[in-house]
Amino acid sequence: MLVVCCIKQVPDTTQVQIDPVTNTLVREGIPFIVNPYDTHALEESLRLKDRYGLRVAALSMGPPNAEATIRKALSLGVDEAILLSDRTFGGADTLATSNVLSAAVCRLAESDEVALVICGKQTIDGDTAQVGPGIATRLGFTQLTLVDRIEDLDLATRTIKVRRKLEGRYEVVEGRLPAMLTVVREINRPRYPAVPMRLQATGSPVTVWNNDVLRLDPAAVGLKGSPTWVSRIFSPERAKGQIIGDGESDPEGTARLLVETLRGKDLLPF
Repeated sequence: MLVVCCIKQVPDTTQVQIDPVTNTLVREGIPFIVNPYDTHALEESLRLKDRYGLRVAALSMGPPNAEATIRKALSLGVDEAILLSDRTFGGADTLATSNVLSAAVCRLAESDEVALVICGKQTIDGDTAQVGPGIATRLGFTQLTLVDRIEDLDLATRTIKVRRKLEGRYEVVEGRLPAMLTVVREINRPRYPAVPMRLQATGSPVTVWNNDVLRLDPAAVGLKGSPTWVSRIFSPERAKGQIIGDGESDPEGTARLLVETLRGKDLLPF
């Protein structure tokens, strides 16, 4: 049986710049990383492989330079890594993205039964948390989100029990396989690739599936298949703060001045 892990290449958020004229991300010279939540999804997939002997396939949709993301998965020990790359897929929103990923999962299922699809909770460049549930809906899989622990996996009875991390509480849920899980950071601590595995991944060929392989309707993927789009990206302006007193040479006087200022704005209860 197969575990499919969906991972994404995202810009390093500490390095993001925005073109003031076009209001779009400046991608030239910007370093990319594996989406942090997806590293936990990948680790959990590999732990299931270690414990239950399942095969793991990693899927990533993106431009050709997303090959680095796939090689990262190979260096960690996945059995198969596939990059979904085609100009037709470009500009996709979450709906179109889940369409491509679902088609890839179906193609993998032709050669091996898919037990689980595991995704990160969300991506740091979009924060929508919609792609995982979109895959589950398209495939008709049991949908288990915000998972911070897999309590039990019974392949004989085709059931899985997980713990979900909700606001202020936890929820234990049991569902039928096949299932789609989205995981949070607390589920595990990702491993580091061993040097021999990293060297092997560097020289390994990367499998690329384009739309000639998936045979999707061009009107249902990419920009054409996206009912939503980003009309503007901008950095919010920060209001400049007011410097009050001199806290270094006169800390007591500055404290008094600060209290008086806050009282004058009715920001203190006394």
